[in-house]
Amino acid sequence: MKKKINSLAIAVVAIGAVMMTACGPKIQMPAQTSFETMTISKSDISVPLKYSATLKGTADVTIKPQISGQLVEVCITEGQQVKKGDVLFRIDSRDAQLELQSAEANLLAAQAKESSAKLEYESNKNLYEKKIVSKYVLDNSENQYKQAQASVAQYQATANRARVNLGYCTITAPVDGVIGSIPVFAGDQVNSLTYLTMVSGNAKMYAEFSVSESVLEERANGDIEGSLENFPDVTFLFKSGTEYNKKGRITSITGTVDRTTGALTCKATFPNPNGVLYSGIQGTVVIPFDVKQVIVVPQNAVVRLQSKSLVYKVAADSCAYSAIVKTVGIGSERDLVVTEGLEVGEVIVTEGANNLVEGQRVLF
Repeated sequence: MKKKINSLAIAVVAIGAVMMTACGPKIQMPAQTSFETMTISKSDISVPLKYSATLKGTADVTIKPQISGQLVEVCITEGQQVKKGDVLFRIDSRDAQLELQSAEANLLAAQAKESSAKLEYESNKNLYEKKIVSKYVLDNSENQYKQAQASVAQYQATANRARVNLGYCTITAPVDGVIGSIPVFAGDQVNSLTYLTMVSGNAKMYAEFSVSESVLEERANGDIEGSLENFPDVTFLFKSGTEYNKKGRITSITGTVDRTTGALTCKATFPNPNGVLYSGIQGTVVIPFDVKQVIVVPQNAVVRLQSKSLVYKVAADSCAYSAIVKTVGIGSERDLVVTEGLEVGEVIVTEGANNLVEGQRVLF
C-alpha cells in the first residue's frame, strides 16, 4: 500500500511539473513578414513640372518727376490702391506758373506784332497793285509779316512748354495699381533722377520663370510661339506651399535661348481681381504635362542602394530577386516613373520591399 501511495505521489508531481511547464512563458518565434505585390502595366499620367517664379505687375511703372523743384505734398501711402489719374505727388508750381504767365505775355505781344505786320503787308500789297509803292516796299513788309508769324509760333511753343511743365507739378497715376515704397517726403528737393515710387498695375500679374528648350519643344511640337494655346492652365504656389486660387495661362515665351542655362524665359499671366498678389512675391509655377503610357510604381517599391535603385521581381517560384531600374520623379510623394528595368506583366514587391533578401520566398 505504501508503494502505491508513493507511485501516486510521483505521478502527481510529474503532472504538476508538466502543467507548470505548459503555463510558463512562451518562446517567441520569428514573425514572418507579409508582402504586397503589383503587376506592371502602363498608364497615362499628368506630371506636375515645377519652376521657381517671381511675380510682376503687368504694368509696373516707376514714378519720377519730369521737372526739378520742391516736393510739397505726398498724396498717397505705401500699399495704397490707386486708379489711373489719381494724384500721387505735388511739386511747388510757383516757378512754373510764372514761366507760363511770362510765355503767354510774350505770345500776346508777338500776336499783336503779327497783326500789325499783316495790316502793313496787305496795305502795301494794295498800294503796289496801284503802282503807288515799289516792289521793295512790298517785299520788305511781306518779310516783316513772316517774321512776326514765326515769332508767334515760337512764343506759342514756349507757352505750350510752360503749360506742360506746370502740369508736371502734379504727378498722377499712369495705371490702376498698388503703390510701392515711397522713399521721399514733403519738403524734399527732387529732379528727373529722383525715384518717388512705383505703381504696380496689378489687375493681372506676370509670373516669370525659365523652362528648358527641350520641354517646350516637346509640348509645342516644334512651334513654340505658335502653340501657346496648347499649354495647359498653370497654378502658382506661394513659398508656404499654399496654392493661389485662380489658374493662370502661359502668355509669352522669349525667342532667345539663354546659352548658359539652355532655357527660355516664360511668362504666365494670373488674374488678380482682389489684389492679393504683389510684385516681387516669389513662389512656384506648376505646369501639368500629360505623359502617355509610362510605368508608374510606388516609391516604397524602390530600394535605394548607394547610387543604384532596385526593385524585387517575383519569379515563377514565388521568390523575389532584385533588378536594377532607372526612375524619374514626377513631383509626387507616392509614385515614381520607371524608365528602364521593368516590363509590362512582371510582378514586383511593393509593401515590404525593404525587408527582403535575395531569393526570399514571397507569400501571396
